[in-house]
Amino acid sequence: MDALKLIASDCLKANVPQVNVGDTVRVNVWIKEGDRKRIQAFEGTVIAKKHGGITETFTVRRVAHGCGVERVFPLHSPNIDSVELIRSGAVRRGKLYYLRNRVGKAAKVKSSIR
Repeated sequence: MDALKLIASDCLKANVPQVNVGDTVRVNVWIKEGDRKRIQAFEGTVIAKKHGGITETFTVRRVAHGCGVERVFPLHSPNIDSVELIRSGAVRRGKLYYLRNRVGKAAKVKSSIR
């Protein structure tokens, strides 16, 4: 088990963004289209964090044109350029899957002062 952790420690990012459940974040992701690369922003609310170490992921949800869109981002992926904190959220749950069933103002997360 220690050998796996040793191998995985080489792939970990040095400056990992502090992302918590309930926060509104903007994730800048490298997108490859043919032979060109560009950065695409995805902004939404973090509804879940999973695992730990090299396999740590976080799920971001937003509503685009009336349709809910969720993306799962690996925290240590080289395709993630940066993660910007837009707003901190005050939540009392570890997972915010209940937001999937809410629409409009009911789907808002309270803001916390940090």
